[in-house]
Amino acid sequence: MNQQEYKQLQIAACKVRMGTIVGVYNAKSGHPGGSLSAADLFTYLYFKEMNINPARPQDPDRDRFVLSKGHCCPGLYAALALRGYFPEEELIKLRHIGAMLQGHPNMQDTPGVDMSTGSLGQGISAACGMAYAAKLDKKDYRVYALLGDGEIEEGQVWEAAMFAAHQKLDNLCAIVDSNGLQIDGPVSEVAGLQAIDEKFRAFGFEVIEIDGHDFNQIEEAFAKARSVKGKPCVIIAKTIKGKGVSFMENQVSWHGVAPNEEQYKAAMQELQAALTSLQGE
Repeated sequence: MNQQEYKQLQIAACKVRMGTIVGVYNAKSGHPGGSLSAADLFTYLYFKEMNINPARPQDPDRDRFVLSKGHCCPGLYAALALRGYFPEEELIKLRHIGAMLQGHPNMQDTPGVDMSTGSLGQGISAACGMAYAAKLDKKDYRVYALLGDGEIEEGQVWEAAMFAAHQKLDNLCAIVDSNGLQIDGPVSEVAGLQAIDEKFRAFGFEVIEIDGHDFNQIEEAFAKARSVKGKPCVIIAKTIKGKGVSFMENQVSWHGVAPNEEQYKAAMQELQAALTSLQGE
C-alpha cells in the first residue's frame, strides 16, 4: 500500500485505541491489554479487508467477523463506532446497566456484532458454522475469527480446527492475536503452548505469520489468505499486549484492569500525541 493509505490506517488504529481506553475507563472494568494489541487487526479488517456496510449490518452477503476472545470487545466496539455502526458516544456507556455495549459482544443488541461470544474457544466453532453455511448456500462471503494465544489452550479450538480442515473451509480465516500474555501470566509458562504454527499446520491449515502491527504485512497476509483454496487459513499475528500505551505494553497486569483517572489521562495524552503527530506528517 502507499504511504498515505498506511498513515490513514495508523490514524484509524490510534483512534480505536483511544476509544478502547475511553470505554474501559468509563466502565471502571474491562480488558484493555488484548484490545490494544488487536487494534491494528480490528482496524484493517473493518476499514480495508471485509466486505461490509454499516448502513446494512444484516446484509446477508456481508463478510462475517467473530471475536472469539470476546473479552476484548472494547477494541471491537471502538472500531465499530469509528466505522459508523453506532455513535461513538456509546463507548462511554460500556458495561453500564441498560447500555448497548456490554462486557462481551451481544449480537442481539449491537449493530455490527455477528456473534455473541465470551466463553473462550466457542467463537471459532461458530465461525466454522458460518463458513460451512456459506458453502452450503453457495455464498461468496468470508468469515474471520480473532482468537487469543491464551484462548487456544481450549480444546474446543482444536475440535473446530479439525472440522474446518475436514470441510475444506477456504472461506474461513482465523487470526491469532499472539501477544504472549494471558490473565495468569506468560502463555509459555501457563500451558507451554509452543509451535503454534506447527500445530495449525498439523490440523490442516495454511499458516501465515506476521508482525500484527505492520499494515503492509497485514495486507499481504489477508491477500494470501484469500488466494488459498481447499483448506482454511490462519494468520498468526505477533503483537504487543497494551500496544500504544507505554506503561501498559507487555504488562500482564493490564489484561483485565481499568485505568484510574491519572492513568486514563496519561494514556489519552500519549495516544493524542501520537494521533497529532500522524495527522501532522
